[in-house]
Amino acid sequence: MQVSPDAAALREQIAQWRRNGERIGFVPTMGNLHGGHLRLVDEARAHSDRVVVSIFVNPTQFGPGEDYENYPRTGPADREALRAHATDWLFTPDVVTLYPDGVGLRTRVVVPELDDILCGASRPGHFTGVATVVTKLLNLVQPDLAVFGLKDYQQLLVIRRLVRGAVHRCPDRHYDCSSPDHRPRGRCRRR
Repeated sequence: MQVSPDAAALREQIAQWRRNGERIGFVPTMGNLHGGHLRLVDEARAHSDRVVVSIFVNPTQFGPGEDYENYPRTGPADREALRAHATDWLFTPDVVTLYPDGVGLRTRVVVPELDDILCGASRPGHFTGVATVVTKLLNLVQPDLAVFGLKDYQQLLVIRRLVRGAVHRCPDRHYDCSSPDHRPRGRCRRR
């Protein structure tokens, strides 16, 4: 498994895989991986020749008073788990890679009618942060398939609309792989 924060190196490798006719699966995460994440990786592997996983704790989806600095970062354990699940490339960008102009001066992706209701009403900007970083990651990886979990229903709706509305080239797949407390519920079920 290649581990790199370098977007150019990732793009070069993906271009080589594409020249070889290989399908690219992608699983975006914030790390601190558990069994549900690993089942998403397994699903990507089942439908792709190559699997890219990203680990990026996105500061733009944390609001005031939310604990971005203390979000669990379990890099060594995450890398070991991903190696055991046949991940080909672990992309670990830093904030500057994804937000070169800074997190305050950035292009934002807003998904109207979904970002400021329900959970979004009490977490202003959260779903805009999610939509923005997912768009950036999908543009960098340009996968044939992106695999997401179903732990957060509102986030699921935001990502579905984002993929459809932004006309991303990849289909999204959403899998119910874990319960809200991260205990496995058995096999992943496509939704």
